Amino acid sequence: MAVEHLLFGTLRFVAHRHPELIAELEGSLSHLWDKADDDTRDDEAVRTIARRFIKSLRVES
Repeated sequence: MAVEHLLFGTLRFVAHRHPELIAELEGSLSHLWDKADDDTRDDEAVRTIARRFIKSLRVES
């Protein structure tokens, strides 16, 4: 939880100064995947979490 807090704070700080960062992050989502090697693998679930993170970033900046 602490790492997520620090990462989000850092991204919010940078995105405030460089608004284009959010678009770059959104454009990179297709490259995300779930590293599971079994039936639990769900690439789209990983991307959904990232989209929520970016949405929160957009609201904060």
